[in-house]
Amino acid sequence: MFNKNDFLYPRSRYYGQVQPKNLVFNANLQEFSQRVSYICNLETGGKIPPDEAYRQIKLLWKELKRSKKQLKIGTNTNLM
Repeated sequence: MFNKNDFLYPRSRYYGQVQPKNLVFNANLQEFSQRVSYICNLETGGKIPPDEAYRQIKLLWKELKRSKKQLKIGTNTNLM
């Protein structure tokens, strides 16, 4: 049976180094991308003003940065 959430929130397969923190960050990144796309479409369609779209995307970006920092993605601590 087809699930509407799979249609509305598609997830791509992860091809990177399989570690729990990488999988979590990948899910966060895909959600960020999906939500930015929705916001852009709403702004393009005239449903929300540009400044509101910018504000919402800026908040999403801050959440993604916070997630990256908490998961310690991109640090050299995992090399040893």
